[in-house]
Amino acid sequence: MGRRHSGRNVTGILLLDKPLELTSNAALQRVKHLYRAAKAGHTGSLDPLATGLLPCCFGDATKFSAFLLDADKRYRVRVRLGVTTTTADAEGEVVETRPVAGIDESRVRDVLRGFIGGIDQLPPMYSAVKHQGQRLYKLARQGVEVERQTRRIEIFSFDLLHLDLPEIELDVHCSKGTYVRTLAEDIGRELGCGGHVSQLRRTGVGPYAEPDAPFIPLDQIAAMADDATPERLDALLLPLDSALGHWPAVKLSADAAFYLGQGQAVLIPQAPTEGLVRLYDPSSRFVGVGTILDDGKVQPKRLI
Repeated sequence: MGRRHSGRNVTGILLLDKPLELTSNAALQRVKHLYRAAKAGHTGSLDPLATGLLPCCFGDATKFSAFLLDADKRYRVRVRLGVTTTTADAEGEVVETRPVAGIDESRVRDVLRGFIGGIDQLPPMYSAVKHQGQRLYKLARQGVEVERQTRRIEIFSFDLLHLDLPEIELDVHCSKGTYVRTLAEDIGRELGCGGHVSQLRRTGVGPYAEPDAPFIPLDQIAAMADDATPERLDALLLPLDSALGHWPAVKLSADAAFYLGQGQAVLIPQAPTEGLVRLYDPSSRFVGVGTILDDGKVQPKRLI
């Protein structure tokens, strides 16, 4: 017998503002409990010492969470120069301290420019990357260090917001899979003094970004759950297709919607010639995602 899901059949995307010192999974489970939701998942972990955007998907939205996992990210990060730690953040033990004298705004900006574009990044030992079935952070806690493969990432922009030595505050727009802690270490190394993350906040995931998107604090959700009907909580949720707003929309005829629902590719007049598209039925209801084939037909990729 299949496992039964208890809870409400709620669907949508919550832009959770994850609090400090809480794991992403713990934050998700708390939100799922408050919503009494049958099904929920998050789209990309944040370290316990990080705050900010953790999109939580409920119900059918979980089918599209991979698109947010693959989306680019934005962070605001404070880097403490002159101090290197075992974990590249404030949780780790101090490994080395060095003076920061002589570092000025011009030098920092020059170093940041060197990171713009595609770069190869080595995942830190304190990360969730797996090595022979084990998470690297578990090996690191045992004092074990293993060889890792570099990963190709892209830094779209890297801006200096404040310089107040020994700390600098940065804004970074990067591709998925970027380790900001590693960036902080590398910046410190390039400056000749070392460094680690002292504070980190995720300010954007894909189409959602501060200050335009409403990030909802966990304590606000908890307060509403105590004295509100579930419908008030549901009003905080964004529709599924809000995560895909940068893709072209294709409206289907009744026949096209039927055949796509059967898994068949269909030819849609005036459809884009390539890439991914959002699909809507004749009543303008979002029904899923399709991809344009070489022959111009729309192939269903993920449907509700």
